[in-house]
Amino acid sequence: MEFYNDYSEEFDNSFLDDNTLFSKIETAKGYFDDGQAIIQTDFIEETIQFCLDYDKLDEGLELIENLLDILPFNSDYWQLKGILLNNKFDFINSYFAFEKSLSFNPIDVESLLGKSTAEENLDLFEDAAITLKKVIELDENNEEAYYNLGTLYERDDQYEKATEFLSKAVELDEGYLEAWYELGYCYEYLNKLEEALHAYEKYLDIDPFSYSGWYNKGIVHIKKGEFDKAVNDFELSIAINDSFSSSWFNCGVSYANADNLEKALECISKSVELDDKDEALWFTLGQTYEDLNKLNNAIESYSKAIELYNDYYDALYARAACYNLTGQKSLALDDVQKALTLESESIEALELKVSIDKSTGNLESAIKSCKKITDLDTKNFTAWNRLAELYSESGNWIESINSFNMCIKLKPEKATVFYEKVKRKFLRSKNTEALEYLKRSFSIQPNFRNENIKEQPEVQSSRLSK
Repeated sequence: MEFYNDYSEEFDNSFLDDNTLFSKIETAKGYFDDGQAIIQTDFIEETIQFCLDYDKLDEGLELIENLLDILPFNSDYWQLKGILLNNKFDFINSYFAFEKSLSFNPIDVESLLGKSTAEENLDLFEDAAITLKKVIELDENNEEAYYNLGTLYERDDQYEKATEFLSKAVELDEGYLEAWYELGYCYEYLNKLEEALHAYEKYLDIDPFSYSGWYNKGIVHIKKGEFDKAVNDFELSIAINDSFSSSWFNCGVSYANADNLEKALECISKSVELDDKDEALWFTLGQTYEDLNKLNNAIESYSKAIELYNDYYDALYARAACYNLTGQKSLALDDVQKALTLESESIEALELKVSIDKSTGNLESAIKSCKKITDLDTKNFTAWNRLAELYSESGNWIESINSFNMCIKLKPEKATVFYEKVKRKFLRSKNTEALEYLKRSFSIQPNFRNENIKEQPEVQSSRLSK
């Protein structure tokens, strides 16, 4: 008995309103009450199928239970009970219903498929795989079994294995829509982007009005760096469903990467309008305003992101940078300090704090932050150079020279570093050592001599000759 297509001609492909359906259900119940069920099984089976189709699962279960009271050894009825229970997400009882069905007919493919669904949802991964492989042993051309095995392995993050079975499913049925979609996703995860594009294109050949299909294809083009093509895909997704925030967002990202910031702003603004509770969207909107040098708008967007998620490090750091650029130093300092409480070893945040402290004359704090950068990254030439300058500004010549020594160790080819040491040696009246460093700077960059000799007239001496 086939439970999916065995409809009477009267109701084939027709729509049943609730009144008609409930009338059929009451009639079926009446046959049990009147003792006529055994001669009206076709009508009752048909009614149960309608209950399944129209999501009247409790009513369908009541009827199938009554049938099983009369015919308890009918494997098809146990199978139908399992299907109804699967649809109710009652997977434990569904599993036992399919087991009962298989006890009467152990090679029934539909019961095996239903059982595998219950097993998968009960997280019985290995059992589900064994059951599906048994289906393939019985029916090597069963594309549904290959598809289910593919999605089973996909769910278990075994994407290579998933592609094997999904590929077999579409080989058996080139029009298998869902299989092409999942195959595209698996290839995308594996970074096999050409294969992913092919799968999504095959999917869209079958269903060209799938906004999610165009969206996924656009994501692949982003990963390939093909931003103009990505824009086209996202625009098509939006044309089909203009309320899908992710398409607007990624369309904006694609425009930004294609250097069309105004269009990027338009799209990302729309994504925020559709989903204004997503702090990541507000953050990206802020970045877009910042790229357009609209810093006050950027600050507003970052503020909204922080309002939604108080410990949003990226938004705090970005807002601090904007406050700093707009001269709002105290606000910038507040934000960068909060950012550092969240990520205390963030070099970018420490660098920003150094800049803010230096610009406000707080050299001691700037030195402390700069020293932390060199502790975290001992080979950071820029930080050592900056630390040397800060020590110099604070009058600590010894530490300034020590820091420049680190610069020389890291990048001895940098003649400017030697020259900075020269100036500090002269300031400490160590002229002999100063001249030696100056000679070394000139040996690295000969043109450096003429450019800088005017700055230290006291070094104009024949002692500079080699």
